[in-house]
Amino acid sequence: FLDRIHFYLPGWEVDIIRGEMFSDGYGFVVDYLAEILRSLRNNDYSDQYDQHFNLVSDISTRDKDGINKTFSGLMKILFPHKEATKKEIEEVLQFAIEGRKRVKDQLMKIDSTYAAVRFAYTCNDGNKTIHVKSLEEEEYPQYFSSSPDEESDLDKDEQGSEQPQTPDAVIEKPPELKERQVIVKENQRGVTYDKLFGQYLQDAKKITVTDSYIRIFYQIRNLMEFLETVAKFKPKDDEVEVHLITVEDEFKGPQQIEFFIKIQENCAIAGVQFTWEFDETQTLHARHIVTDHGWKVLLDRGLDIFQHYEMNDSFSLSNRLQQYRSCKAFEITYLKVEG
Repeated sequence: FLDRIHFYLPGWEVDIIRGEMFSDGYGFVVDYLAEILRSLRNNDYSDQYDQHFNLVSDISTRDKDGINKTFSGLMKILFPHKEATKKEIEEVLQFAIEGRKRVKDQLMKIDSTYAAVRFAYTCNDGNKTIHVKSLEEEEYPQYFSSSPDEESDLDKDEQGSEQPQTPDAVIEKPPELKERQVIVKENQRGVTYDKLFGQYLQDAKKITVTDSYIRIFYQIRNLMEFLETVAKFKPKDDEVEVHLITVEDEFKGPQQIEFFIKIQENCAIAGVQFTWEFDETQTLHARHIVTDHGWKVLLDRGLDIFQHYEMNDSFSLSNRLQQYRSCKAFEITYLKVEG
């Protein structure tokens, strides 16, 4: 019975319904939407990924059927006009594979006679093989068996799945740093500024943060948490300059400046000299961190990487500790540049 389930939706990834999630615009009457979906059942969109990707031969017919039906259903809802880009098709395919893999993972825990399956697909333009893993497998790899065909430790590091096993703390002698890319999935947990930035900020004397979206309270709080990471990783007796380049908020500029002044006063106690400037050209879009000792960190979402959490709840772990927050999907690239 369980093996005939196509997709396992993890309830722990589904956010609590809040008032701001409801639309105040136009929508379909439920009866009309249901009729649209019923009519679309006759259409098969499972061939939409064939021109770009192929499932590996390890995947059984039943697994492939589950993946294809989930993929087809999502494509009919999201892209009924069949005009999805390759990247959008790949995202839907990965999601469908991940959901079917969860079914198999649970079956293997219940019945050891189920053989391990390599859930992966290949790209038609380069024959590259991409392995698909669930978030829980990436966050708790010790509870999942691995095969030699899966990614190496380096690949896992580039996918954002390999996290240090030691608590967040200042590392006396940092390992050799390297250029790399980290990709974090939607709703992934266990991600902190300490792990993302700490080692790349260590020993820097001047750090410049460029982010046009450090304006409202939660964004400025993100900045403060970034400065906490700077304070943790800098040598105890040294001072570090952190300069922010951002855009002044059109409506709450005075409050924004007030927050910056408070940050400046409080960080000075820890030896972090915080300054800021507003870009007057209104053309600032790039988001990155540059250090004076040769590193540039490209941030596609800036410091805004966390999903909504209750900032006013003093007893919430997600409020106090970043590793308990769900993340938005984002990518970070670490580049070595001239100092």
